[in-house]
Amino acid sequence: MARIKGALATRKRRNKTLKLAKGYWGGKSKLYKSAKNAVMKSGQYAYISRRLKKRDFRRLWITRISAACKLNGVNYSTFINGLKKADIALNRKMLSEIAINDPAGFTALVEKAKAAL
Repeated sequence: MARIKGALATRKRRNKTLKLAKGYWGGKSKLYKSAKNAVMKSGQYAYISRRLKKRDFRRLWITRISAACKLNGVNYSTFINGLKKADIALNRKMLSEIAINDPAGFTALVEKAKAAL
């Protein structure tokens, strides 16, 4: 009985890695060993960045809300505390959008937060 070798599976695996490395600089897109390392590292960066993206956006929203609060004469922490006491459940993304697109509406929210304190 003849021994079956894994040439087809090996070639498929290598081609899949090289396809993922397409566009990389130099040997990283041509040589399997270099491409494999580059693809693994890029996967790690992608994984980390998906988590960092969430942090970065939250920081941006908080900065925007804080700036809008200062225009209305209240600081960020007092505003958030007032919203919680007033039972207004809006996330920071929506508060940021309101602060940018509807300043009058945001001022009304600040007044309600102040009244709840």
